[in-house]
Amino acid sequence: MLEPGDALSSVLGRDVSRETRERLETHQTLLTKWNRAINLVSPGTIENAWTRHILDSAEVFAAAPTSARKWLDFGTGGGFPGLVCAIIAAEFTPEISFTLVESDKRKSAFLTTVLRETGVTAEVVARRLEDMRPQAADVISARAVASLSDLLTYAYPHLAPGGHCLFPKGVRAEEEVASASDSWRFKLERRPSITDPNTAILVLGEIERV
Repeated sequence: MLEPGDALSSVLGRDVSRETRERLETHQTLLTKWNRAINLVSPGTIENAWTRHILDSAEVFAAAPTSARKWLDFGTGGGFPGLVCAIIAAEFTPEISFTLVESDKRKSAFLTTVLRETGVTAEVVARRLEDMRPQAADVISARAVASLSDLLTYAYPHLAPGGHCLFPKGVRAEEEVASASDSWRFKLERRPSITDPNTAILVLGEIERV
């Protein structure tokens, strides 16, 4: 089994600095501490948080187009995938601005705490996505929030022309793609997960309503 830092480098396809690893470890430590009081992630996944949540989110970063400059993540919760992506981007693509949307004020407070403790810059918005003005984001991500059809409904008003959506999906991915195709047209790339054979990152572009 790879060491955590080596596993992260393998997922990203590049060497990762000690500072980035330490920032992600700080995130993991705070997640464990805060999860005792608020439900950030399932308690049963805490012991394997590095693989189940951090590496899983790093795969989303690896799937993003290199041209991205504005990244919107909604339903961020415990920081997945948006906060992890922001931490990684601080090393490799600091020109990307991140907006993390989480309507639960306690979870938003957690996100703000991790950003402060790691020194990473991102905007945390404690509102519902549908209550926000259009964001014109180059990348929109969300994890374990809703069905693909609903995700596209939420995301579409906030997507810049030529933008992409990155949505991790599990064993029902093909069923969700088929259902979403009734209302949406899109170009789809499936990026198989390294950490979970039942998961893939759906990379959607050229998104239009039918």
